Amino acid sequence: MRSASASAQNAALPSILPSKTYAFDDLKVNATGTVKLRPVFDGLTHASFPVECHLTELPGGGEPHPPHRHVHEEMILIKDGTMEVTISGKKAKLGPGSVAYVASNEEHGWRNVGTTRALYFIVSFGGNT
Repeated sequence: MRSASASAQNAALPSILPSKTYAFDDLKVNATGTVKLRPVFDGLTHASFPVECHLTELPGGGEPHPPHRHVHEEMILIKDGTMEVTISGKKAKLGPGSVAYVASNEEHGWRNVGTTRALYFIVSFGGNT
């Protein structure tokens, strides 16, 4: 028989992600100031590789956080708006349909350089460490 603490530990472990659809209108909105974040999924692939996805909505001139670095890789996929993406000091202005990939431990950041809202997806590979 497993103890209650062992059961709680296992409940906190990420699980293998099942096939599933995610309707935008069904995604929970977490707001911090003027930044809106919509978690989509966070779990493991069939090979136990961590993957996480969320959408962020920024107002014109908005920035989600200061430039930073971390071990996991990230990809930003821009749906709406114009984003300035900085990776290791190099800036690029990206619009709808554009993608940027950030390798492990590279300093990066982004901000909405437009006057209207920007909506983009973040996909993290390898865990949020």
